[in-house]
Amino acid sequence: MDDTPIEIAAHPTINGIDPADWDACACPEANEGRPDDPFTTHRFLKALEDSGSVGPGSGWQPRYLTAKIDGQIAAVAPLYAKGHSQGEYIFDHNWAHAYENAGGRYYPKLQIAVPFTPATGRRFLTRPGYEAAGMSALIQGAIQIAADNELSSVHSTFCTEAEAIAGAEMGLLHRTGQQFHWVNDGYATFDDFLASLSSRKRKNIRKERKQAQDFGGEIVALTGDAIKEEHWDAFWQFYQDTGNRKWGTPYLTRNFFHFAHETMRDDMMLTLAIRDDRPVAGALNFIGRDVLFGRYWGCTEHHPCLHFELCYYQAIDFAIAHGLGKVEAGAQGEHKLARGYMPTATHSLHWFGDPAFRDAVERYLEAERNAVDHEIEVLTSYGPFRKTHQEEQQ
Repeated sequence: MDDTPIEIAAHPTINGIDPADWDACACPEANEGRPDDPFTTHRFLKALEDSGSVGPGSGWQPRYLTAKIDGQIAAVAPLYAKGHSQGEYIFDHNWAHAYENAGGRYYPKLQIAVPFTPATGRRFLTRPGYEAAGMSALIQGAIQIAADNELSSVHSTFCTEAEAIAGAEMGLLHRTGQQFHWVNDGYATFDDFLASLSSRKRKNIRKERKQAQDFGGEIVALTGDAIKEEHWDAFWQFYQDTGNRKWGTPYLTRNFFHFAHETMRDDMMLTLAIRDDRPVAGALNFIGRDVLFGRYWGCTEHHPCLHFELCYYQAIDFAIAHGLGKVEAGAQGEHKLARGYMPTATHSLHWFGDPAFRDAVERYLEAERNAVDHEIEVLTSYGPFRKTHQEEQQ
């Protein structure tokens, strides 16, 4: 395959790529059920684009990569030209400031990522059998585009650990970060999970769940056709409130939820707190093959512990009931540790055209990786599980 001609192309819209070709690379496992995660599927990226959440005015300009090998599209990547560093969750603001203080122009840069989505998954998407050749072609293609257009850098965020190792062997810089994930240790019920915790943590979670469920209404978990447009109308209000407080402006448009509902409602679990026949809080999760991905939360009324219940405990309930192995609850949040979500490493890859800047970032990343490893070790030691349970997992 080394001598096989490879044709690389960048596309300004995902609508110019056949969905079957894209998904044959992005989620070949979906032929036997759900994709590992829904975020790199053609339908998810199309919903982002068709809704105006990415594209003109957003700072995320699509440049989807395809690599044609043996006469077929054998590898694809969600590539964007970025005019800022918002919506990435593995942030490089300090790098941008240093680069520009030295007289360079950091933006635009190239980003291989799922916009606004801090969920680990494959970023170099290949048909089975083309993993090595496809990833190499995509990386070389992205770097060539950056070099031809005198762009500062190429970044791939929330890639898998295997991709990070392979990318580092190709000369890219490997960065690590940290999130908090809940792992299903074969629990049959939520009480089984509680039994694995220390007595104090177990009592605290029971207390939080009771407080939340006494908010004066009911909590419902909806998927598929049970989700209605009026539910999205309510959730849009929640999402705007959270977006305005956290980011200054929401990343997603209202139309995103409309388009996602049309093609992805079976991939979503919407948990709502309803009081007096009106939703007052909600959390949106996406369903993968073995992982539930917590994404968005918001409310119009504040009730004690309702955030914990909708975002963390309801997600655990769903994962146990559906035999899912993990819950990824999104970025940040050491408060998740006391609720059974343990520290987990995340990975990204980076390329810089300027050799001196690359060397400086490489030194920084080495120190950062050591600090992240140490922090994960320390936080793990403060986990909520009984010591005998922790020892059994090691």
